[in-house]
Amino acid sequence: MKPSVLNRYRVMAYITAVWLLVFTVAIIAKYGFDTGDTMVISQIHGVLYIVYVVFAFDLGSKAKWPFGKLLWVLAVGCIPFASFFVEPRITREVRPLLAGGSRPAAVKA
Repeated sequence: MKPSVLNRYRVMAYITAVWLLVFTVAIIAKYGFDTGDTMVISQIHGVLYIVYVVFAFDLGSKAKWPFGKLLWVLAVGCIPFASFFVEPRITREVRPLLAGGSRPAAVKA
C-alpha cells in the first residue's frame, strides 16, 4: 500500500469533519434562530462526503478491513466530531501496513 492512500483518507476525513461542523452550525442557526440557508453548505458537504467515501473505501480495501469496520469508518463522516477521534486511530493502525509489516495485535478499531 502506498502512503498516498492513507494521506488522501486523512485529508478528506478532516475536511469532511470540518464541513460537517459548519453544516451543523448552519442547521442550528436555521432552525433554532430562523436565520440563514443550508442549501450550499449541505451540497458542499455532500460532495466532500462522496470523495471521503471513495478514499475510505480504497483504504479499507487495501488494509483488508472487515465489512463492519468499513461501514463504521464510512458512517463517521456523518457524525459531528467523530472523525477527529477515529482518524488518528485508523492512522495508527494503518502505518505499520505502510512499512510492510503486519497489523499490530494491540490496536482495536
